[in-house]
Amino acid sequence: MLFFSFFKTLVDQEVVVELKNDIEIKGVLKSVDQYLNLKLDNISCTNETKYPHLTSVKNLFIRGSTVRYVRINPNAVDCTLLQDASRREAMQAAK
Repeated sequence: MLFFSFFKTLVDQEVVVELKNDIEIKGVLKSVDQYLNLKLDNISCTNETKYPHLTSVKNLFIRGSTVRYVRINPNAVDCTLLQDASRREAMQAAK
């Protein structure tokens, strides 16, 4: 639940999602669900010459199991909130 809660705080932020098939997609995160499926708006492919079929797509749903990495702006992360949430989850797991 930690990652789900963390990604919920990133809604309306710009992210770059790298898929397992090496496609990198940049867009605005609109929603995330408990399976870490992502919905992106205003997308653009970082390598449009290799994937020209993605130039006409503006909104995208990405299944969570196909995601390799999600890159975010470091300034968008509240480190103290993330550390507190990690501690709480570790405490609950220890019980």
